[in-house]
Amino acid sequence: MSNEAIYPVPPNFADAHISPDDYQKMYRQSLDDPESFWSGQAHEFLSWDAPWHTTCESDLSKGQARWFDGGQLNASVNCIDRHLPARAEQTAILWEGDDPCDSQHITYQVLKDEVCRLANVMHDRGVTAGDRVCIYMPMVPEAAYAMLACTRIGAIHSVVFGGFSPEALKDRINDSGCRMVITADEGVRGGKTVPLKANVDQALTACPTVDTVIVLQRTNSDIHWETERDIAYSAATRAASTDFTPVSMSSEAPLFILYTSGSTGKPKGVLHTTGGYLLQAASTFKHVFDYREGEVFWCTADVGWVTGHSYIVYGPLCNGATTLMFEGVPTYPDGGRCWEIVDKHKVNTFFTAPTAIRALHALGDEIVTKHSRKSLRIIGSVGEPINPEAWEWYHRVVGDGRCPIVDSWWQTETGAMMITPMPSAHAMKPGYASFPYFGVEPALLDEEGQEIHGEGAGYLVIKRSWPGQIRTVYGDHQRLIDTLRRQRASGLLCISGDTHYAEFSRLEVNVPYPLWDFTSSGLTETWPVTPPNARRVTDVLREANFGLLQIDWQGSRTQLEVEVRDVGGKVRLAQTLALSDLQPASPSSDFA
Repeated sequence: MSNEAIYPVPPNFADAHISPDDYQKMYRQSLDDPESFWSGQAHEFLSWDAPWHTTCESDLSKGQARWFDGGQLNASVNCIDRHLPARAEQTAILWEGDDPCDSQHITYQVLKDEVCRLANVMHDRGVTAGDRVCIYMPMVPEAAYAMLACTRIGAIHSVVFGGFSPEALKDRINDSGCRMVITADEGVRGGKTVPLKANVDQALTACPTVDTVIVLQRTNSDIHWETERDIAYSAATRAASTDFTPVSMSSEAPLFILYTSGSTGKPKGVLHTTGGYLLQAASTFKHVFDYREGEVFWCTADVGWVTGHSYIVYGPLCNGATTLMFEGVPTYPDGGRCWEIVDKHKVNTFFTAPTAIRALHALGDEIVTKHSRKSLRIIGSVGEPINPEAWEWYHRVVGDGRCPIVDSWWQTETGAMMITPMPSAHAMKPGYASFPYFGVEPALLDEEGQEIHGEGAGYLVIKRSWPGQIRTVYGDHQRLIDTLRRQRASGLLCISGDTHYAEFSRLEVNVPYPLWDFTSSGLTETWPVTPPNARRVTDVLREANFGLLQIDWQGSRTQLEVEVRDVGGKVRLAQTLALSDLQPASPSSDFA
């Protein structure tokens, strides 16, 4: 299928928030007069307790950036309290359980009450502003309550994906120095349970900073209990007050730490701050998804990833939207679950990963088309490049040829979308993220670090600061600087991938961790997933989906020494290659 197909802006988006002319005008202003542009955006999207004195100061060469310095605000107020006069009875969170019979409608008033109850429990156990709290939860409303309760106190949350092992959990707790863990007895996913509390107990044998574990009884399973340390979530919150005065925080106060799983053997704690991150999440949500009052937004990610932070919790709630949280998997109890949910809750925007799109595509069209999906207005892609074939199917079948696709490029370090089409402003080209968001100035650099003008291929860089950018690697700012300056992959890399793409994750030599902890894809799970996805962590397919690549650049970096090893460390290939010998894979090539 040709990559050159172009899809114009649909006629029914003529009244959208951002027209093509609006985009050009706003983007130009964001580069030419960033002070005025971002000040206007900050006033439009956020409520402030105190004004800022400096909109932005940055030096990317030193890994330094400060936005809205001097300003004061609270994230939970921006996500909840300011909406209450008009939205107290509006649904804030639609929760769809793993079991299709389980669902909840949580209003903004209930959300406020539950967040305050939990904040009081946490505060009574000594959590104050600046403390770190680990959240290791299934995809239940209480996960969002926990994130927002931290922000109400001014504590810094560190959400750890519920599929991570006890070892990975331990490393993240210790790196951030968390004093509290919020978890559940078990998670439920695809009809199977995940032993979250047991994993926490194992991790905490080597986590001296943790003094409290709050445990949600999700399945009421029989679990180990430490009387002095463990607190039952439901009993504690029922007895707590529904009022908690929010702590006003500096714009540059840390909001959360989120660990990336694919860069090195040592987890990298990406730190985001309150004002800048919140603005980027809120503004991209409204502008990119053309959010309309009363719409239902569904991002299928887990809150353990940055996508869940930005487009399940902070972006939608800052805009007073209704956000859907899904506990399960797209193929349980059958492959039509997503479209059943879309019809059940009248979902207007559906935002998912290419891996999921390809898996659903493999199940055939009929399982999609037997559901109405008439409520869908916009569909989106996030997390990895989407191949044009999958894009075309997604547009033609899922979107009935009428729904624009938001195909976004960004990552944990950016906080929110950086390059993406706006459905009302840009024509769409399958497999291409298209245009930069406001204030984002991308460029391509060649091997010598010189900017490429016009068409070309090279290193993608961002030339100026943006509000939601990473502020530091927690506890190791020099690591951030070193990462910024690194221009070429070298050293020991983990190769992983499904039948469409390969991922490369940098590892340090002799790390005492299993390799499968280092992939950043949503396929990194401790439970099996349904074919055709690769079961990356199961014993059956682990060997076929992982390997080690040792790269050492020689001399002028015109040649490299390559060793390929299996997961057991045995060398399968050793070869010296010149750059001139390297050829791109054919379009039909697959990575297994």
